[in-house]
Amino acid sequence: MTMEMKDSGSVVLTAYHPHSPARIPAMEQSFLQDIPPSHSPASRKSLSRCRRINRMLSNESAPPPTFSRSNSQASMDSTSMEDFWCEVESIKESREDGSEEATVLEFKPADEGELEAEWLQDVGLSTLISGAEEEDGQALLSTLTRTQAAAVQKRYNTYTQTLRKKNKHTVRDVRDIFGTNDSSLTFETVPVPPVPSNGIQLPGQKAVWKSVTSTSCLDCGLDKGSPSVTEELSYEVSFSESITVLPKTQEWPKNQRFKKEDSALPKFVVRKSRFGLTEVGDLSPEDMKKIRYLSLIELTAFYDALGVELKRNRAERVRGRENGLFGVPLTVLLENDQKKVPGIKVPLIFQKLLLKLEETGLETEGILRVPGSASRVKNLHQELEAKFYEDTFDWDQVRNNDAAGLLKMFIRELPSPLFTVEYLPAFITLVEKISKIKLQLQALHLLIMLLPEANRDTAKAFLQFLKKVVANEGKNKMNLWNVSMIVAPNLFIYKGKRANQQEMQAAATTAHIVRLLIRYQDILWTVPSFLISQVRKMNEAAMNNSKRQLMFDKGVRKLLRRKTMERERPERPEGAVTFPPYLQSDIPEGVIRVYAPLHSKVSMAIQLNSQTKAKDILARFHCENSRGSSQNMRGQIQSLHEIGGNIGQHCLDPDAYMLDVYRANPQAEWVIKPKAS
Repeated sequence: MTMEMKDSGSVVLTAYHPHSPARIPAMEQSFLQDIPPSHSPASRKSLSRCRRINRMLSNESAPPPTFSRSNSQASMDSTSMEDFWCEVESIKESREDGSEEATVLEFKPADEGELEAEWLQDVGLSTLISGAEEEDGQALLSTLTRTQAAAVQKRYNTYTQTLRKKNKHTVRDVRDIFGTNDSSLTFETVPVPPVPSNGIQLPGQKAVWKSVTSTSCLDCGLDKGSPSVTEELSYEVSFSESITVLPKTQEWPKNQRFKKEDSALPKFVVRKSRFGLTEVGDLSPEDMKKIRYLSLIELTAFYDALGVELKRNRAERVRGRENGLFGVPLTVLLENDQKKVPGIKVPLIFQKLLLKLEETGLETEGILRVPGSASRVKNLHQELEAKFYEDTFDWDQVRNNDAAGLLKMFIRELPSPLFTVEYLPAFITLVEKISKIKLQLQALHLLIMLLPEANRDTAKAFLQFLKKVVANEGKNKMNLWNVSMIVAPNLFIYKGKRANQQEMQAAATTAHIVRLLIRYQDILWTVPSFLISQVRKMNEAAMNNSKRQLMFDKGVRKLLRRKTMERERPERPEGAVTFPPYLQSDIPEGVIRVYAPLHSKVSMAIQLNSQTKAKDILARFHCENSRGSSQNMRGQIQSLHEIGGNIGQHCLDPDAYMLDVYRANPQAEWVIKPKAS
């Protein structure tokens, strides 16, 4: 990725990769040209941008703009963009008043080899750079599908070629890593078939390929003249593997528009496999780390299959405040808050602002859109910094519109954007270069899986609130389109010399991204089952490597023999539960022993059949323990957890068929306990 560095030696932004001004759409270019030359900068500043735009929009004599644009430059009804520009003006005025300190992110250039080296590190394959034979890297490579392996090969080839040009140290050949006879990039060099949802490739089973054609998905916002149909999504096969033919040169429809009506977006439902659905909070942190590795590889392979470049930013580390509320990195803020409330996942101040608005502001007309008083918001900001942690701040004094202003200020003042600096270009690209809503949703899904835990949890809480705002449209007059227009500048706004041009180009794109995030959030926070399958295979490969290593270690073998003679069990996985010996006897095939250590009846052997679900097991325990459960357990939501074996810890969907899960992980333990909030 080449960064442009003409104006000040660096690119300054808080959103995504800057684009060339030459690509500004005709409508926006005409907007710049239509400003009278007699208007000096001073006179323009005195007349707010919002008013100037409104004046233009109301000019009936002006001919309608002509459009010949790609999907990334999809046009909007002029009046529908008014909320966006008014919000931009409000943000700029707050900064001019000194109530907000802009966070500046400086980007430094990097050659292609450095970017690919960073990519390999980000996907957990730093061993390919260092040359070390680490087990985790080998385990990860062994799980890759055909298209994923091709993506890794491509990045590694670029990295090694760059090093050779620089006459640096000798690097490993790609053939040594993947065991191929040809280092050229082809999808056939590593014929790894997609894995089924249980992570086990059945003998003789052939992969089922599904083509993605121009008629298989609904077009992005095109008016079909008919209501949207419901389309079923499946997570059994990786997204990149479902694209069997590389698309030809993209020819974007002319006069394509994003329609602001909510009904213009298609309806999707996720088909549950026999393993049920898994949310991001249902897996252990260790497994979620592997999900992030695999998601980046899959996203790269997905973009490669679509012929789209996956752009990344390379940012310097930004210094944030180490204490306080606003302008503090999310991880630092959470560390400070967890000292007061252990286990929380969303900053306390952010939770309180959301709670305030949910309790009193959801029915306020124009909430989020109508700005609060700038002076009041500034004073409240200062007062919160001083009194929030002392629990002396009076929330009753805060008006709803001022609370909304503080909420948006919190997001804008984060030292690093909520959706992270590195992959903000990929968010923009998924709209600019991908014309189908379904494919956009798949790319967006992988990007959500890539987010750090703190960012992902905070973004989820924010989007859940926005969904509630839209649900109260009848009273607050804020539909999905209005909310997206207002939120987009706060998440994706530039701070630089070309801000006006970049904002104009990005307006419709960023608003559409926010709209997808709000509309499909229930889907986006579900972990695709094919990624969980790969995590299982990765864990199994790592365990097998460890066992082989132990066989060659004489000292370890002696220790194991001594432990066996003493009838001591090996160390159990973290999170596992230790039970008396009489509960640890061999269990027949198809029978699982379920533990509920917090119940009066702590253990039960259950014979599984093809129809036994996790909720059936929970119901049996509830029936057996309805009278004897401890007071602390009553009223808590109980879940069945799969622990150990080829998974760290997995909170099972109540609709998961247990015989299938058992066969996928026969070495697991099954424990009933409260689900993590």
